[in-house]
Amino acid sequence: MKQVKKGLEGVVALDTQISFIDGVQGILKYRGIEIEQLAGLSYDAVSYLLIYGKMPDTGELAEFSINLRKERKVDPRLLNMLKFCDFENESLDALRTAISVCAHFDEDSHDISKQANVRKTIRLIARFPTIVAAFYRMANGLEVVAPDPSLAHGANFLYMLRGNRPTELEAQAMEKDFILSAEHELNPSTFALRITASTLSDLHSAVISGLCTLKGPLHGGARKGVMDMLDDIGSMDNIGKYVQEHLEHKQRIMGFGHRVYKTYDPRARIYKDIAMKVAMEKGNNHWFDLAREIESIMYHEMVENQHKPIYPNVDFYSGVLYKDLEIPPYLATSIFAIGRISGWIAHCLEQYSDNRVIRPRAHFV
Repeated sequence: MKQVKKGLEGVVALDTQISFIDGVQGILKYRGIEIEQLAGLSYDAVSYLLIYGKMPDTGELAEFSINLRKERKVDPRLLNMLKFCDFENESLDALRTAISVCAHFDEDSHDISKQANVRKTIRLIARFPTIVAAFYRMANGLEVVAPDPSLAHGANFLYMLRGNRPTELEAQAMEKDFILSAEHELNPSTFALRITASTLSDLHSAVISGLCTLKGPLHGGARKGVMDMLDDIGSMDNIGKYVQEHLEHKQRIMGFGHRVYKTYDPRARIYKDIAMKVAMEKGNNHWFDLAREIESIMYHEMVENQHKPIYPNVDFYSGVLYKDLEIPPYLATSIFAIGRISGWIAHCLEQYSDNRVIRPRAHFV
């Protein structure tokens, strides 16, 4: 009888040059470069690396950044469409719909040639933040803020979201967030869009597949789950009871555990550091201290019950960071997508370059 790996766990589906993960050692690399090193760069530089397969020189990065900033504005018809979205829903629903509409306005929409895909790549990376920020402003009855071409990717997003310029540390935190979210091998959303690309469907369609998959609470939606959990716990006095009850009933504690990592997620360490710095700048350590105590209690509960420790994943301290940046939970998954779009596109381009339609078999029982 055939042995089927449920959830395709441990199954190697394809070769890639985009990223590498060692789940035992806690290592993540984009194009052979450690995430700890990449976190100190700009999002534009990391996007260039993912898409073109090499680090840009000064001239290449400058040209890439200029092209991105030129494409930040969206079609006014798209902004009108956003007014008809349900502002009570998670913003990812609006982003997914907006990308479908963007395809109608894009003259390269159905062209999957290399040249057309490069043009669409620039537009998609540039416009994701504009769409998410515009939705937030509309949902709160505020005037939409136009992008500022003088600001970097992270700073510009916070500016469009709030209507005022972020501090240097806040801008740096947003930039790191996008970099840490950019790529992670064959996660569910990336695999979903590679399947779409393998049928030779267009880039917009593939990205929409990624967005639909990212929304799930066991994938990108986990970040929103962490923020909701922090609100539910509220104070230090409630942590012990919350953790114990969830463990006793075998309920998931959001932000802990990972299918691939058997140790501390390397992205979580970087998020923890920047979340602490932002909390200190704000002069309010409430959310950070709460999260750190949850991590400590989780560790001791697992050890005392003779279980292997379950460590924080990428969503845990990113949720804390979003709380201190005053980002509402319903934006969390869409902001994850803003960072992930460059990695998604890199995988689409890789799939197109050496394509065979992805079509596994099922074992009939």
